[in-house]
Order: sequence, then structure tokens, then C-alpha cells
Amino acid sequence: MASHELARIELGEADLILRALRHDEAAVRTIIRQNNRRLFRLARGMTGNDDEAEDVVQAAYVRAFARLASFRRESSLGTWLSRIVINEVLGRRRRHHPTVELTAVIEADVAEADIIPFPLAAAGPDPERSMAQREIRQLVEAAIDALPEPFRIVLVARLVEDLSVEETALLFDLRPETVKTRLFRARKLLRQSLEAKVGDVLGDAFPFGGARCERTADRVVALLAAGAASSREPSPDDGI
Repeated sequence: MASHELARIELGEADLILRALRHDEAAVRTIIRQNNRRLFRLARGMTGNDDEAEDVVQAAYVRAFARLASFRRESSLGTWLSRIVINEVLGRRRRHHPTVELTAVIEADVAEADIIPFPLAAAGPDPERSMAQREIRQLVEAAIDALPEPFRIVLVARLVEDLSVEETALLFDLRPETVKTRLFRARKLLRQSLEAKVGDVLGDAFPFGGARCERTADRVVALLAAGAASSREPSPDDGI
């Protein structure tokens, strides 16, 4: 990316942040729409559940906007939000399973799951192209869900969300070499034949747009408004 293009993006992001700090609803909604897809995919990759991932993203947004003034721009806003999503997932996991830590989930025993079986693709062409694509996407999502978690979150970040090795390592506190190893094993589990058939569809996996995107924006805006209103209520000590 050219330096002038990067500068333009950073300027736009800085303006959005300033407006969001002033409780500009349009800016809040824009930030949500720009980051929804990545954050949902990261949460979905870690939780393996659509509804839980949506709850995680919503909670992370509320936490993020409440702490937006503390954002020091040492990374991009998207990276900062991604870390909050990851911490939200880990926090929920600790509350439900106090002894479980992501760092304790060591490389799974690949010998137990060398190959994930997949249904074979239809021999003949499907006239309903969109239906076929949906079925392939569902197959991809099911295969991703079946991966051991250490492999799944790396594959989602690298192949589905197209983050770099360095970005993925930074997000999950891993060494770049570990990211590469886990991605290699994840791809093996998904089988090269399946990857060749559905590679073009990976970018459409786990969509998060339309009504669901707007619903998240509405909820976050309402929660932020409620929080702002409660902070303005006079306390019993006022006027003393």
C-alpha cells in the first residue's frame, strides 16, 4: 500500500475516533460496520458458535467504546478491537472453565485426526449455482469447526480473514513459526482436494452483514446511550 494511501486511511480513522469520542452515532456505526466482519470471524473461530460469537462482538464493542479514549494508536483500530474480542472470549472461558487457558491448549494430537472426512462433491454441474456455493460454504464452515482450536483460530485469521503471519502471531501471542506450523497442519486436516475445490469460496465463509450487522450497531448504540444517560443522572450528594 502506498504511503499516501496509508496516510489517508489513518486520517479517516483518526477522524472517526474523535467523532466517536464525542458520541457521534454515525461515527460509531461506521466503525462497527468497518470492523464487524473481521471481529465476528475471529470470535466465531474461537467459539465455534454463531450466537455466542455475536454476543462476544457486541460485548467487545461496548467495552471498546467505553475505553476508546485510552486507545493510543500504537496499532490500527481494527487490531485493537480484535484484541478486545480475543480477551472477551478468553474472559468468558475463564468464567465458565476457570482452569482452562488458551495457552494450555497445546498442539492437538494430529495422529487422532489426520484427516477429516468430507462428502464428495457432486459429479455433475449443479444448475443452481448459488445453492451450490452455499452448500460448499457450509461444508467449509463445518470443516473449520471440526479443527482443534489451536489450528482453527490460526486458519480463520490467516486464510479466512487474510491476516499476515505477523498480525496473527501478534493477536494470539504466538511465535510466527508457530503460526506457520499450525496453519500447515490445519490445511492438511482440511485436505488439499477440498481446499482446491472451495478455495474461491473461503472469503465468503461466516458472513456477517445486512440485518445482523445493523442489529449489532443498534444494540451497541443503545447501550452506549444508556450508559451516557446514567452517568448524567444526579447523585444523592449533588447540591450538598
